[in-house]
Amino acid sequence: MLFAFSIAPAGGDTGTDSVGDVVAEAVRVVRESGLPNETTSMFTTIEAETWDEGMDVVKRAVEAVQAHAPRVSLVLKADIRPGHTGQLTAKVERVEAALEKG
Repeated sequence: MLFAFSIAPAGGDTGTDSVGDVVAEAVRVVRESGLPNETTSMFTTIEAETWDEGMDVVKRAVEAVQAHAPRVSLVLKADIRPGHTGQLTAKVERVEAALEKG
């Protein structure tokens, strides 16, 4: 199962429009989880074997941001496909292969 999510602090006054330091706390939780993951400019994607395993990491990442902000925004998208692993990279590889065919 793939879980793509974006977590951002809201509210409070940090004196800057950058939220990178706080978002880094969420990414730290993801990386320490040991699950396959990828962080891009707008989303972090993790691959988990079960719904509970993936949602636990998302919850802990939200809590990490919540420790620094009075309000948190979460955007979540999931590809729930039991029995399939390695999809974090395989899905992209299939698209790249199709592009190479022309």
